[in-house]
Amino acid sequence: MTRFDHAVLERLDEVMAAHVEHDDVGGVAWLADCGDDVEVGVRGVVTRGEPDPVRRDSIFRVASMTKPIVAVAALLLVEECTIRLDDPVDALLPELADRQVLVDGRGPIDGDTVPARRPITLHDVLTFRLGLGMDFAGPWPQPLIAAMGELELGSGAPEPQLPPAPDEWMHRLSTLPLLYHPGERWLYNTGADVLGVLVARAAGKPLDEVLRERVFDPLGMGDTGFVTTDTDRLGSCYTTDPETGERSVFDAATGQWAKAPAFPSGAGGLVSTLDDMHAFGRMLLAGGRASDGSRLASRASVEAMTTDQIGATRGACGPSPDGSQGWGFGVGVQVRRVGLGPTVGSYGWAGGLGTSWGNDPDHDLVGVVLTTDAFVSAFPPPAVIQDFWTSAYAALDEG
Repeated sequence: MTRFDHAVLERLDEVMAAHVEHDDVGGVAWLADCGDDVEVGVRGVVTRGEPDPVRRDSIFRVASMTKPIVAVAALLLVEECTIRLDDPVDALLPELADRQVLVDGRGPIDGDTVPARRPITLHDVLTFRLGLGMDFAGPWPQPLIAAMGELELGSGAPEPQLPPAPDEWMHRLSTLPLLYHPGERWLYNTGADVLGVLVARAAGKPLDEVLRERVFDPLGMGDTGFVTTDTDRLGSCYTTDPETGERSVFDAATGQWAKAPAFPSGAGGLVSTLDDMHAFGRMLLAGGRASDGSRLASRASVEAMTTDQIGATRGACGPSPDGSQGWGFGVGVQVRRVGLGPTVGSYGWAGGLGTSWGNDPDHDLVGVVLTTDAFVSAFPPPAVIQDFWTSAYAALDEG
């Protein structure tokens, strides 16, 4: 049975405190759960220059950690046979029917095109192989990302008040060609926004209502949503210029998450807390059951979601430059262990505005770390994120 060595785990608090003292982050909250031995810590303040400390119930912008939550909602609809993994999305997303595909996926957005070989399926959307998105292996700047920015579709860090309502968002997206044929290549981010629209249309109600009814309320995730009025608990989010090191406020406490968005982004729109994300992670680790024993999702859905679906072990392009991660449904899946970190079969995802969550079934481990400061780059993640995971794994003990 795996448990924490608490003498070793004490170093985690010291390391997190050092990151705050050195001003790497303004504030940080973390949770490590090994076999229901739950360790929680907080350091710093929610907004620099103000006295409000980070607390266990502080709210953070979890950005791309939204993706697995929306994937779960989609799988619940699959279980009910409302939608099917291998069906074309044309009926629910007619804007994506009869696609044209660029001959050169890294060429200009107005380059030569050919008809798509087949329709886009729900499986393509869930696995980010619908032909739209950010190419992690491609050069910068990327024409599609620039075009999406011009159309205010959301192409960089989350900006909830920028994109139009879902129908208009889909209309604008439909004016762009696919970069690759459906199923051909993993591309990041856009698939999750498309999935959010699909889930809402399939359920016949807005995405925020679907998530509230189907995921948040059953799991007791009362502080998770696309908007919060509790801005004292939210605080500010900061970005750092990678060239100059200059820090600036990306979003103030009363900024973009203080008002409901026109477009609830399935790619990065949620705010949440340590305990809410822990409840979500623990549900997946329990094979789809909530803490009270009730079943939210089937074991089959959880197993499919957390299995590499893109063939990363066979060389398919995935989320990690070193090929150590594949992709399931809304989560990165570890296919090769690197260093002291997650074992093969672990899964989770990070949020570029300063957060990370992961499950390691081999050790019955759930980890969540939430900070006030956005990533400067995804690879490698900031030292505060790396140090959380290193410390959590170093504290694991058999006994």
